Amino acid sequence: MKLLLNALIKFTLGLALVLALIFLPAGSFAYINGWLFLGLLFIPMLILGAVMFIRSPALLKKRLSAKEKESAQKGVVAVSGLLFVAGFIVAGLDHRFGWSDVPLWAVVSASAVLLISYALYAEVMRENAYLSRTIEVQKDQKIIDTGLYGIVRHPMYAATVWLFLAIPIVLGSLWSLLCFFLYVPVIAVRILNEERVLSSGLEGYVEYKKRVKYRLFPYIW
Repeated sequence: MKLLLNALIKFTLGLALVLALIFLPAGSFAYINGWLFLGLLFIPMLILGAVMFIRSPALLKKRLSAKEKESAQKGVVAVSGLLFVAGFIVAGLDHRFGWSDVPLWAVVSASAVLLISYALYAEVMRENAYLSRTIEVQKDQKIIDTGLYGIVRHPMYAATVWLFLAIPIVLGSLWSLLCFFLYVPVIAVRILNEERVLSSGLEGYVEYKKRVKYRLFPYIW
């Protein structure tokens, strides 16, 4: 019950925060793209959370823990948070003042990308029971090199990159895309730091890097 209560509180607070960051700058609740985004993000999140609570409560508990120990990662988390806040605020202002004109086909396509990215995110969590929101080597942790981990070394981050780049298009804001695009170099810094930690502390990770050469995108990086 404590885990369930913690999950519901964080879900509710997250929903309220994003709602405020989008609709207050927009100056109106008549922001269809804003409601579309909230549905696309939080309904799958609620379903995934329920599945994790039933089938893997230990993994849900780890995902709810967000206290970074690595000093470099604390900076990455802080910058990421600022980018998200800025991106949502800019999207709301964009709607209010009509800075962007995003066609319907782009919004529909971005919505599909967001849902596919979230499905890939869920698949990564199914494959890897060691996933945590913090950078650490866990007790008895083993290398996962099957499924998506056999294609790129960081499939979770790959999925989140596509998801975050889809968000501003779903919101109908090209200016917000500039804020969310900055997430790409920020996540690259996080990956490089994470690989240093895993290479030094996780047995077999150096060999895994030789087998799976690409971090995020095959044949690119």
